[in-house]
Amino acid sequence: MKRGGARFQSLFLYCGVSAFDMMDKFREAAGPDANLQTLARGISVVALEAQPRDMIDLHAKMFKKHGMTHIRNFDALNDVRNLTYSGKAIKNVGLHHQVVVTMMELPPGASGAHDALFYMKTLREILDSGLPFDSICFKDSSGVANPSKVYETVKSARELLGQKVMLWIHTHETAGIGISQYRAAIEAGIDGICLARAPLSGRTSQPDLLAMNHVLKGTNYTLDIDTTKILEANAVLKECLKDYFFPPEALGLTPEVLFSPMPGGALTANTMMMRDTGTLHLYPKVIDAMAECIVKGGFGTSVTPVSQFYFQQAYANVTQGNWKKITEGYGKMVLGYFGRSPVKPDPAIVKLASEQLNLPVFEGDPLDILEPGIPKAKKLLEENGLPLTDENIFIVGCFETKGPNKGLEFLKGNFSVNVKKNVKKEEEKKAFAPTKVETSNLPKSSTKSSGTYIVTVNGKKYEVQVEETQGQVEVTNVIPKSASQVVEVKASLPGNILQVLVSVGQKIQKETPILSIEVMKMENKILSPYSGIVREIFVHKGDVLQAGQVILTLGEVE
Repeated sequence: MKRGGARFQSLFLYCGVSAFDMMDKFREAAGPDANLQTLARGISVVALEAQPRDMIDLHAKMFKKHGMTHIRNFDALNDVRNLTYSGKAIKNVGLHHQVVVTMMELPPGASGAHDALFYMKTLREILDSGLPFDSICFKDSSGVANPSKVYETVKSARELLGQKVMLWIHTHETAGIGISQYRAAIEAGIDGICLARAPLSGRTSQPDLLAMNHVLKGTNYTLDIDTTKILEANAVLKECLKDYFFPPEALGLTPEVLFSPMPGGALTANTMMMRDTGTLHLYPKVIDAMAECIVKGGFGTSVTPVSQFYFQQAYANVTQGNWKKITEGYGKMVLGYFGRSPVKPDPAIVKLASEQLNLPVFEGDPLDILEPGIPKAKKLLEENGLPLTDENIFIVGCFETKGPNKGLEFLKGNFSVNVKKNVKKEEEKKAFAPTKVETSNLPKSSTKSSGTYIVTVNGKKYEVQVEETQGQVEVTNVIPKSASQVVEVKASLPGNILQVLVSVGQKIQKETPILSIEVMKMENKILSPYSGIVREIFVHKGDVLQAGQVILTLGEVE
């Protein structure tokens, strides 16, 4: 049984449950002899940022303690350096290390990586590095690799490694070709494939177990399953999930990802964020813009966290102008802070990233510039009066960010469950009810009277202009103390507000961080475009921020 890195994060961030408790329950239910596998993102392990060596060691120790037997270990850039230390840590605690070569298809017209020759080159680098492993997996998170390429890659790997090394393949059904990929891999000599059960199978998930079984009928390959029991189990799972919201894009095929590879898990995380922030209508433009981000970014595989870097940059290109704003994750990637990309990124983009992030190009090993994480985590736990257990240290350490520590917030009980369920009709009516506007201070016959009036909208006073000819009410602005010197600061990105970083009356400089927000599973800062004094703040921690929404007003603007 296999679970991804997001399975660890999502429990803390969205479900209010400890992933370690979940792992213990899995082991209890599966019994002592079952193989249980989790996913590690190379030097990021189960975090979204690169982790220092002590945290990578603690990851392996904790996952063995809580019942895991196998770790599937990948690097989105196929930089073998990023697999070496994490692989040794996994082996040192006695776990099965399944090392990964990540796959995808390049956008049309692009070349230079992600063909069978590139994958075999990566495989040889793994063998030459002396990295210890027990099995090998070819992982295509987007489900876009051409089946002929899959066949050629697996066949070449089998010829190189012989019959003793176990070969595995993982894909998604997002573009509708996952089963074809698996059939090609099986015919080329693969040993194992990853499947899922309905209603969670297919589309953005892995190919369906029963469908794959059907495709293999009449061949020399079979799946050892009891289809009657599988159907019964599917029915139970459907009943358990009937009240939960499944976004439409998770339930259909998305051929567009063939041209802009987007992993199934990231696709729905991104579209749900866009849905929450009212920008879902931009998705076709953003997924189209991703192709250029992949080409200019150096052909890193579109899988976490690189898939999020691509999508964030594409979103910024669509909403703020093409390459006007380099996002932090994408910028650090092209500058080398996550490792070496398969080909060198576009020099013009590297120059922009260096200028905007004020960082030089880095060509060393990312692990060498990371400070130990355990001492910082211990200090944070001590300051908050929390027990210094290995579990707590890892939870706080792997959620270490520049903003509020989400692991710490979880341990303190400051979290909210964010699991979407189907909206009942009564709730839907409330959700779409018109905004309450108090108009007691408007003239009784506003269609006949013009002038300026004050109205209150959801508790806030607004200045409105009533036109005599049409009787329309136009909200112009919150009344400032000094209207001539006040400017609005609007959100350039949508997201969930993690922290408001300024306060009313505070004098701030241009590019001062004013908000910490979560965008597409990554933390971002919104910077002030001006210097000035904060007059009013209109958002709070926990709010969903819309693109273009007014965050605050500044007076005495410079």
